Amino acid sequence: MTSNHSQPKIQMSKAAEYQESYANSVQVRVSVWDFFLAFGVVHQESPDIVDIENTHGIYLSPQQAKALWNLLGQNIAQYEQTFGTLAIEPHPHPVPVPSGPVH
Repeated sequence: MTSNHSQPKIQMSKAAEYQESYANSVQVRVSVWDFFLAFGVVHQESPDIVDIENTHGIYLSPQQAKALWNLLGQNIAQYEQTFGTLAIEPHPHPVPVPSGPVH
């Protein structure tokens, strides 16, 4: 059976307030309704203080969070095929995970 439904054309654009930035830290908070990702930059100017400056917060539906997880997994696999296996080194001092309200 032939389907008469064609796939829609996808157009992407950038909002006027669109910006790109760097993050070497992400914290995740989960609730029944959504996932919240807080992106930021870690600064450690002394051995006993780690400062995390959060710059962006993004809410995702659970479905979109799972789609992102799949997409990242595929892209990491391709990256490692091209450039070699990524090693995640343990931090010499655990970075504290901020606790906060569940939204």
